Amino acid sequence: MVTEKDVEHIGELADIGIDSVELATFTGQFNAIVEYFDALDRVQGEGAVTRDLYNVLREDVVEPSLSQDDALRNAGAQEDGFIKAPRVM
Repeated sequence: MVTEKDVEHIGELADIGIDSVELATFTGQFNAIVEYFDALDRVQGEGAVTRDLYNVLREDVVEPSLSQDDALRNAGAQEDGFIKAPRVM
């Protein structure tokens, strides 16, 4: 069972402010979620579902692409045949 102290700790870890008015609501919601997981733990399964494995990816098809000049035509800035981007650091 999740206590209000647990919810306060989780709130601190998540860096969210939970005031005393919200604390009881969140504690109830956390406990409801934990009860759902407990119910799932009690479900008796019939074993793992087996499925045939197959490749869902398409075969590679070589197609012509843009030339370097076409690719650089709309670039704002270029340097040595490449697109020049602003420095990040």
